[in-house]
Amino acid sequence: MVKRGTKLIGWHGLQNCRLPVVVTCLAVILVLSILLFCNNGKSPDSSLGFPIKKWNSFESVQFHPTVELRNGTDVIWQIPSLPKAVLFVAHGCNGGAVNFWDRSSSCPNCIGLPEERLLVLHALARKFAVITISSAGRCWTLGEERIIVKNIIQWWTLTHKLESLPLVALGASSGGYFVSALATNLRFSSITIMIAEGVFDQMNITVNYPPTLFVHMPKDSYRQQKISEFIEVLKNKGIDAEEVECMEFPLSPSFLADRIPGMNQNVSAKLFELFQVKSFVDGNGYMKKDGRATRWKEALRECKNLVLDKSMVQHVQEELNLAFAYHEMTSLQSEQIFKWFESYLN
Repeated sequence: MVKRGTKLIGWHGLQNCRLPVVVTCLAVILVLSILLFCNNGKSPDSSLGFPIKKWNSFESVQFHPTVELRNGTDVIWQIPSLPKAVLFVAHGCNGGAVNFWDRSSSCPNCIGLPEERLLVLHALARKFAVITISSAGRCWTLGEERIIVKNIIQWWTLTHKLESLPLVALGASSGGYFVSALATNLRFSSITIMIAEGVFDQMNITVNYPPTLFVHMPKDSYRQQKISEFIEVLKNKGIDAEEVECMEFPLSPSFLADRIPGMNQNVSAKLFELFQVKSFVDGNGYMKKDGRATRWKEALRECKNLVLDKSMVQHVQEELNLAFAYHEMTSLQSEQIFKWFESYLN
C-alpha cells in the first residue's frame, strides 16, 4: 500500500506540475522567438559573445559613392543626410579606397571587401560622412603623403560644407601607422588604430593629441606588447586611450555566405566541408593557421565539384584571416569603435 501510495502521489504530483511546466515551455519558446526576431540580419556567434552582422544587415543604407581623382590618387566618398561627423578611413598595404565600396555604376572598379564595406555601412547608418583615399604606393608613407592627405580632407570638407563637423579617423595596419602620424597634422576629435601600434615612439606627443582606441588581435603578441606600452604613454600625457581585443572564432557552413555579398549558401557550405576534409580547421571549426598560410586555394583548384567565382577569392581570404584573428581588417567591433567616436563628438 505504501508503494502504491507513493506511486499515486507521484502521479498526482506530475499532474499538478503540468501547468507550470507548460507555462515554462511557452515562456522559453516566446523568449527564443523574440531573440530570433530581434536578431534579424545577424548571425549569432556565442564564441564572440555578440551577433555577427550579415553582409545585408543595413538594408536601409545604400552605397552611392562619388569617385574623384585628386593629387593623382583615388578619393571615394559618400555623405548621408544630416551628417553628424566626418570619418576618414585609411586602408592597409596592398589596399585602396576601392576596397570599401561595392562595385556599382558609380564605382565600376570598386571591390567591396567584406570587412571594409561593413565598416562604411556602419558609419553611414550612424550618420558619419565617409571619405576614403588611396595611398600613393603599396603602403602609406609618413612624409609628404601626410600633407597631401591633410589637404585633400580639408579641401573636401570645405567643398561640401562639412568643416564645422567633428573629424574622426580609422586606419588599419599601414593605415593605422599613417593615422597615428596624421593626427599631429589634423585635428581629430578621436581616432581608432586597427591591427597596428602606431608610431608613438617616433613622435612628440602633446596634450592635444586625440583620444585613441586600439583595436587589435592579441595573437600578434609583439603588437599587443607595443600597444600596452603606448597606451601607458598616452595616458601619462593625459590622453584617453583604450583597447579592444579581437579574438579568433570558428567558421561554420553559412559563415562565408553571411559575410560575402553574392556568396551562395551551398558554395559556402561546400567550402567549409573542404576545409574540414583538408584539416584546415579543427574539430570545432577554428582555423589552424592564418588564411594566408593555408593552402585553401590550391585545394579548391583540385576540387572538381566546387567552383568559386574568381572575384570572391580575395573576399574569402579576408574572412579566413579574420577568423584566425592574427592580422586583418575587422568590422566585428564596429559597435565599440563608433561608440568611441561618438563619445568624443561634443
